Amino acid sequence: MQNGLYIVATPIGNLGDISPRAVETLKEADVIACEDTRITKKLFALLNISTANKKFIVYQNYNEEDEAQNILDLAINENKSIALVSDAGSPLISDPGYKLIHKAREQGVFVSVLPGCCALICALQLSGLPTNRFLFAGFIPNKDKARTDVLNEFKETKATIVFYETAQRILKTLEAAKEIFGEREMAVAREISKVYEECINGTAAKLIEHFSSKEPKGEMVLMIAPASEKDFSDLDVEGILKQKLAEMPLKSAVKEMVASYGLNKNDIYDLALKLKNE
Repeated sequence: MQNGLYIVATPIGNLGDISPRAVETLKEADVIACEDTRITKKLFALLNISTANKKFIVYQNYNEEDEAQNILDLAINENKSIALVSDAGSPLISDPGYKLIHKAREQGVFVSVLPGCCALICALQLSGLPTNRFLFAGFIPNKDKARTDVLNEFKETKATIVFYETAQRILKTLEAAKEIFGEREMAVAREISKVYEECINGTAAKLIEHFSSKEPKGEMVLMIAPASEKDFSDLDVEGILKQKLAEMPLKSAVKEMVASYGLNKNDIYDLALKLKNE
């Protein structure tokens, strides 16, 4: 086995999804760089791969800068072969690794990738949302304002937007998404390749109803359909808003304008206040 760095995808649920080539690489590699040695050694046991004479190195976000060069030195100075794995799925996808690969490229270290499981791709395939163009935005922030800011950032994106989210936070995220994306179609995929795999499609309101009645569990992927291609350049915003203010409370009028035409909530709220006070 050539000395260098091998990017190895591991199962995200079903053990049978790992490739024979990945198993062979894990068997032959001298060094295993992983997020959690306990999880990776458990995988080795399930695959009947001996851990004897293998060096396991913890490689996570907090020590990425320090360990990257140490790992590469093993390949450069000791002719070692190193397998980079994450706890589940493909390394580098919302997991540490890109700094290691960047340094390897700079220093001429051999790098090879072994294709395999990736929750991002599997979720898109399940969703039925457009896949000809998509944007992966990683994990959604935990704080309310940061969450809202991120969702607003991608509101006008003309591509399917994909996020990773936890079961504990999915309802909060869907509530925020409801305010920002209105009636736009979304999908949540969970437990991919496991016994309880499912993908639920619908508006944010429908997804909130589903997960309010059925406790959310497992790792989740949230996908949001692309922004509409409709042209509202000639829209009489003030005229439509005046009509809505005559029919409903201010907040409801603002909410409908934002949901129907994809307008900026703050701008419409300010305009509504001005019209209300005239």
